[in-house]
Amino acid sequence: MNRFRKPILFLCDSMILVGVGLALGAFSLRYSIMDAVGQGRLPEHLLLLYSCTVIFQVLFRTYDSLWRYAESREYLMLLMAAILGFGLYEVVTRYVIQVGVISFLLLTAIASLWVLGMLMMRFIYRVYRSRVQHSKGSRQIPVAIVGAGAAGVQLLEELQSNPDSRYRVECFFDDDPGKHRKRVRGIEVKGDVSSIPARLKAMDIREILVAIPSASEARRHEILQQLSGLDRVRVTVLPSTLDLLGQRSIRAQMREVQIEDLLERDPVRLDPAPVDAFLGGKTVMVVGGGGSIGSELCRQIVRHSPKKLVVIDIYENNAYDIQQELRYKYGGRLDLAVEIASIRDAARMDQLFARYRPDVVFHAAAHKHVPLMEASPQEAVRNNVFGTLNLVRSADRYGVAKFVLISTDKAVNPTSVMGATKRLCEMIVQSMKGRSGTDFAAVRFGNVLGSNGSVVPLFTRQIAAGGPVTLTDKRIIRYFMTIPEAAQLVLQAGAMAKQNELYVLDMGRPVKILDLAENLIRLSGLVPYRDIDIVEVGLRPGEKLYEELLVASRDIERTENDKIFVERQPAVMLEELTVKLSVLQQALEKNDPAIIRDVLHQIIPTFHEPEEVNDRQSQEERSKAQAEIGVVL
Repeated sequence: MNRFRKPILFLCDSMILVGVGLALGAFSLRYSIMDAVGQGRLPEHLLLLYSCTVIFQVLFRTYDSLWRYAESREYLMLLMAAILGFGLYEVVTRYVIQVGVISFLLLTAIASLWVLGMLMMRFIYRVYRSRVQHSKGSRQIPVAIVGAGAAGVQLLEELQSNPDSRYRVECFFDDDPGKHRKRVRGIEVKGDVSSIPARLKAMDIREILVAIPSASEARRHEILQQLSGLDRVRVTVLPSTLDLLGQRSIRAQMREVQIEDLLERDPVRLDPAPVDAFLGGKTVMVVGGGGSIGSELCRQIVRHSPKKLVVIDIYENNAYDIQQELRYKYGGRLDLAVEIASIRDAARMDQLFARYRPDVVFHAAAHKHVPLMEASPQEAVRNNVFGTLNLVRSADRYGVAKFVLISTDKAVNPTSVMGATKRLCEMIVQSMKGRSGTDFAAVRFGNVLGSNGSVVPLFTRQIAAGGPVTLTDKRIIRYFMTIPEAAQLVLQAGAMAKQNELYVLDMGRPVKILDLAENLIRLSGLVPYRDIDIVEVGLRPGEKLYEELLVASRDIERTENDKIFVERQPAVMLEELTVKLSVLQQALEKNDPAIIRDVLHQIIPTFHEPEEVNDRQSQEERSKAQAEIGVVL
């Protein structure tokens, strides 16, 4: 039908003009407003009027408009074409052709009704397309839009006009009192966000679309917390304004609510200028570059124009994925090398450092899964501890300018083998102070959302499968950050690194895992404990109830960036550490997990059993609660 759209529109306009002309002509003849002579000249006047008007419609391209999407501009252009066409008609009939005289009032009435008819025809067609032809009746999902601003209105228009839309917008909610009880494209603004729970009780709303891309993260979090209390209502959100730039479809950018949306802080955004100076024109090596953190480091590093990027990983599938992603995005603009190698192989590490002579090394290769490392401590020691030792020695031997170790908050007073081995990695880095031309640094952060083995993908899979959602303990509290935040911190720390410092990030307030699970279930349109059960399965080996608050220590100092801190620790003597590592190597040769664990306790004084720490923390919590009750009484 698109091929015949213009001819059909011409024909419809012609028929409207003929119909209006005949009706008014008959009316004027009936009531002697015009005689038969004038009546006989009416067809030529109508043809001339139509020709003059069509000239301007062609010039204004009104026949090229898609009237199903028409707004005020299209209707205004049609009206202007009609007015100018009538003006041209008057000039032609009076001063050029001088066809037979006919009543000016009659022609004005005909022209006015004709324009009105054309406008009405197009408007009715638009309503038909949006409300009738593409209506799916009961198959459509009734939804409410939070935000009656520009993004909300654009979303409404797309949902109404898109033939593939499965949604029927029932109402808006907006915090602007001036919009309440008003209508936007025929859809009422019911009230503010706080009124949603009460309003929705009387409505069959099954999904809420949050379309406030300009809202701050704090306000977004507040809105999602309010919506998380709704039963059987699914929530999706529109990304931030910057994420929408360049996107054609606003509905296509709606996404499922993610745990990041529920963090009680704004995302950490750091100044890229120091990193530009740090990495620009340098050969940068990322060890463990195929993992969650390592691959994000690679993505961010290439934005700072390195001379060469070298990716090293033992797992070829991950290495292949990041290789193909970067080649597809940057092509020949990026000098990229990918090597498959294990950090346990000291000779192989020396070979790669000698070949590429990196200026900067980011060490993100580690065994990090706490329960698995409890069962196989020898693997954690071989990979995390002695693999790091191999890298540090190679970096020192081949004159690396800066070496950045990726560490974890689990290295703070560790209760697990994984945490203990990462603390040893920090000690290896710190022991190089004053003994190498390389600036070594370590970066500590908490749980990374969405990384391999993290709780978020697990919860998502469990909810999709119908539950139950499993928690090790409902009291567990954790600090969270996103993968991009973690990568930014590592790069900033590298730019700041000097004198073998240990950097930590202010990660805001801790988050209760139980609250995250419940909110994620609710925002998926389900009810916790009714649709999806939450089951406590017991603490895993080596797991703490409460992670340490990294920035609460007296030994923490703020850097020039108010989100990054330096932890001052006693110097680690290389000779003393060498003895400890020798003892650990001897235990490793016996390949006995119990012996390895005992040695880790001996050489790391802060390493305690999780039961000891958890019992002490639980007692502190009970004492605090009893004290609060006493104050109230």
